[in-house]
Amino acid sequence: MQTAANMKSYLKDLDEALADKFLRRTLEKFAVAYRAGRKAIFADINEKALVAEISASKVEALGKMEELYARFKAEAEKRGVTVHRAATGAEACEIVCRIARENNVKRIVKSKSMTGEEIHLNHPLEEMGCEVTETDLGEWIIQLRKEGPSHMVMPAIHLSRHQVADVFSEVGKEKRDGEDIAGLARFARRSLRAKFAAADMGISGANFALADTGSIGICTNEGNARLTTTLPRVHVAVCGIDKITPSISEAMRIIKVLPRNAVGQIITSYVNWITGANECALNPGGKKILHVVFLDNGRSALAKDPLCGKALSCVRCGACANVCPVFRMVGGHRMGHVYIGAIGLILTYFFHGRDKARNLVQNCINCEACKDVCAAGIDLPSIIQEIRARLNEEEGSPMESSLLSKVMANRKLFHTLLRFGKWAQRPVTGATPFIRHLPEIFMSGQGFRALPAISKKAFRDEWKTLKTSLPARGRYRLGLFAGCAQDFVYPEQLKAALEIFRAGNCPVDFPPEQSCCGLPVRMMGERQAAENIALQNVRAFAARDCDYVITLCASCASHIKNNYGQILAAYPHMAFEVEQFSGRIRDFTSFVRDILGLGADVFKKTGEAVAYHAPCHQCRGLGVIEQPRALIGETGEYKPSDEEQTCCGFGGTYSIKFPEISAQILDAKLSSFEATGASTLVTDCPGCVMQLRGGEEKRGRKLKVEHMSEFLARNIKT
Repeated sequence: MQTAANMKSYLKDLDEALADKFLRRTLEKFAVAYRAGRKAIFADINEKALVAEISASKVEALGKMEELYARFKAEAEKRGVTVHRAATGAEACEIVCRIARENNVKRIVKSKSMTGEEIHLNHPLEEMGCEVTETDLGEWIIQLRKEGPSHMVMPAIHLSRHQVADVFSEVGKEKRDGEDIAGLARFARRSLRAKFAAADMGISGANFALADTGSIGICTNEGNARLTTTLPRVHVAVCGIDKITPSISEAMRIIKVLPRNAVGQIITSYVNWITGANECALNPGGKKILHVVFLDNGRSALAKDPLCGKALSCVRCGACANVCPVFRMVGGHRMGHVYIGAIGLILTYFFHGRDKARNLVQNCINCEACKDVCAAGIDLPSIIQEIRARLNEEEGSPMESSLLSKVMANRKLFHTLLRFGKWAQRPVTGATPFIRHLPEIFMSGQGFRALPAISKKAFRDEWKTLKTSLPARGRYRLGLFAGCAQDFVYPEQLKAALEIFRAGNCPVDFPPEQSCCGLPVRMMGERQAAENIALQNVRAFAARDCDYVITLCASCASHIKNNYGQILAAYPHMAFEVEQFSGRIRDFTSFVRDILGLGADVFKKTGEAVAYHAPCHQCRGLGVIEQPRALIGETGEYKPSDEEQTCCGFGGTYSIKFPEISAQILDAKLSSFEATGASTLVTDCPGCVMQLRGGEEKRGRKLKVEHMSEFLARNIKT
């Protein structure tokens, strides 16, 4: 697959994908159906417990990779199997080609193998004169079209039946009807059965390699793998060395989740186990010629990487793409090199080089949907952010990223510039809360939403006056972490929260030394700036006597709570302060509902029709799901939406770097909310407010978009 050489050409590729109406309809339909199907299929099992078990067993196996390889090799060779180990993709290809030459192989059939795709195995085999046929239906179709897969499980999901009919018409020299699905299937079956019957060699991948018996396991939804591994006289299995597992027990645990996560099935159609060289009358000695080629290609080194090694736990279910809002917009050919989706952004860097990963790795919106469904419990967004940091260190930061990080890491400079902005913006606001006339040269592609103006007065500049109306003593001592957006753009959201805290009889402290949470610079891969900002905030609250530190930004809360410990791991002398600060962080809504317990005694019942957008870092990063809906129900009529927990498309700097994708995600979200008939849309993140309110402003203000604090404050009983 050709990867764009620079960001300009990559953005052009993305635009082409966004303009592909069939691709958009297909991925949209699949994303909606997958979400519903997955929820239903996991209803009967404890998903989180199962994932935790898989994660633990995979991590343990990766730590014993060399030991497990030695055991597998010994057991397999007892049973007539030849085991190889290839350090690189080129070496693996040479081993397979040598096996083909030694056995006078002319015709090869292959079952679907991402490892084979990783090393581009077909090319050298074809160059030596072998006919190579992919036998997975989707893989065969894209092979005929000379394309790469667009999904790890469904490689041809990007194609319509009419496009498939055109390919089959060309291959079969006879016109095929795209509406005749059964006829297309019959043509494929007849064509591929002939290839199976004539093949000298079958090449497969392997989902599992069992160290205790030397067996390999292959999971498929078509019978092609069984035919590929049984009919030809030579069978070569090519798989990553990370696929070795101690025994069938660990493999069966993965099989329990793999089809559920991949396509929403309880069990895959075919689970094949191969132990040793079976009978084969075509070969001298009457035995199958069976080789297993283990590919390293950087896996051994990656397994020892303390920050990224967990990526090797991947079971190749493709779920990270299935739930990704970016994949849903542009597909796998624009969100991967060989491997697709979030795991593809990571593996491209380690398996195919930073030149292939440089642009791809930027295309993560950090919504954490991939992490939430990962069958192996991999923190995919954090690894992607780590790769961004490494790319900056290896190649130097982009100028705009370096400049912004330097500004944000210097709190006084950052806040001075924000204060200056309220004066500089006057010519472009038109005396409104929005920037109306921003020249395209300053913010290209941002016309899909109205951007907010900087507030006339920052929250921190009013704090001395505001705190006089709060109780000096009360139920809980609260620290307020404002973040930069609410401090300087939406101070009214913080003021509304103070009304709720007053109703809950809570004194509040606001340390002025606090700054941005640092998530934007971490997303840009600016490691040092992220450290400096985290240190500032920990120190700002270290001397404050607080029971809880409340923030009204879901992203700030999730970042501080989940990431500060890792970011500041190099400061062991501050471990206690870091733990105290991050441990006391609580999002506004769950605090109001679960700790203060405010309800009908405080809020008036209006019956207002209210929809809710769940910020990514609230529902996934913090696990806060029911509390916002319960609070809405205390005063209004909650209107559910199908897209509540999908990303709004903001993603901080993502919406600036990839505005076309952000705009499309936003449009789908707003249409879904408007369809509920609600008059108000509530959310828990100022970034989401910025995106959703700005989009509604452009669409004509059908929905009033509010932060939860604003919604609750205006419905307090007087």
